[in-house]
Amino acid sequence: MPYLGAVTIRVLLAFLLAMVGGAISSMIAVSHQRLCRLISLAAGTLLGVTLFSIIPEVFSAVPLWELALGLLSGYVVFSLVSRYVFHVCPACAASHFDESATHHFSEIAMAMVIALSLHSTMDGLALAFGREVMISGGLDASLLLAICVHKIPEGLTLCALLLASGFRRTSALMLVAAVEATTLLGGAIGIFAAPRISGFWLDIVLAHVGGGFIYLAIHAVFGELVKHGKKLVLINFALGLVLIAALDFLIHLL
Repeated sequence: MPYLGAVTIRVLLAFLLAMVGGAISSMIAVSHQRLCRLISLAAGTLLGVTLFSIIPEVFSAVPLWELALGLLSGYVVFSLVSRYVFHVCPACAASHFDESATHHFSEIAMAMVIALSLHSTMDGLALAFGREVMISGGLDASLLLAICVHKIPEGLTLCALLLASGFRRTSALMLVAAVEATTLLGGAIGIFAAPRISGFWLDIVLAHVGGGFIYLAIHAVFGELVKHGKKLVLINFALGLVLIAALDFLIHLL
């Protein structure tokens, strides 16, 4: 029961933060420069939690080649979905969503919803599985921080894309809620599955999620670097990395 309650709180928090981002986007205009800062910070936290929490945790339990295979599978899946369906991260999509796309949004809306729902489901799974296999709270806390930091610009960007595509404010927020609700679905799947599968498979799934985080981090940063100043992007990206590294260090120190 404590595990169930802890995971439920975490996935609800992630969902609510995404909705806060969507609500802010629906009420006020957010400059691309500010959004760029948030995207870069979030990308740094996602890479940080993979480098400093997921990889060390999984490497302590499985051979190196299995860790590498899990990371590669996550990277490849997100890469294929982004290439052939739609960007799995709306924050990443912001740099690629041009005026021509807004005129044909009805043709890509369903693909976008499917791709982002996959992304959010993986967020929920990560929160559930990370809680299950944590060491001294480090993996759990850093995963929670990284996903929550990532959810705010995700909601902001997703709602902004919908509004720019002609959706009314209420309709845009409802679609954001529907997409982000898959975070809750992922958490529910994780709650059900985690006690029923071996620790080995939990670690492999976490490695898979980490590979997806690496893809999101790299894609977001290089997507923003193309259109914006490198200094702005790299400073915020580094800040996200340092934030997770410091949190992980403090937790293991205590």
